[in-house]
Amino acid sequence: QVQLVESGGGLVQAGGSLRLSCAASGRTFSNYAVGWFRQAAGKEREFVVGISGRGEITYYADSVKGRFTISRDNVKNTVYLQMNSLMPEDTAVYYCAAGSRVGYSRDYYKYWGQGTQVTVSS
Repeated sequence: QVQLVESGGGLVQAGGSLRLSCAASGRTFSNYAVGWFRQAAGKEREFVVGISGRGEITYYADSVKGRFTISRDNVKNTVYLQMNSLMPEDTAVYYCAAGSRVGYSRDYYKYWGQGTQVTVSS
C-alpha cells in the first residue's frame, strides 16, 4: 500500500509558477513510477507528466512540454512538479498517482492522492 498526499496548489496569475509536491508513505518509493494527472471542471482526467521509479524516464503531455518539469527525491519519498508559464487552461485539480509502470495511461497507476487545486487567473 502507498499513500500519496499532494500539496502546493493555489491561485496564481497567468505567466506565474507553482511547485506541486507529492509525498508518499508506505512501501519502497523507488519501486514506483509516479504520474501527475489533472481534471478540469466538466472534463475527463488527463495525463500531465510521469516519471519512472529511479527518475531516468519521463513522459510529458504535449500541452505542458517546455513549461512543466517533474523530478523526484527518493530519499524524501517526494515527487515534485514545477509548473512555469502557467496559463488559465492549466486550471484543474492535480492528482499524483503511483504504479508499477510509467506511461500515459491511468491504468498504469494503482494508488492515487486526493488532489490539489490549481487556479490560474487571466
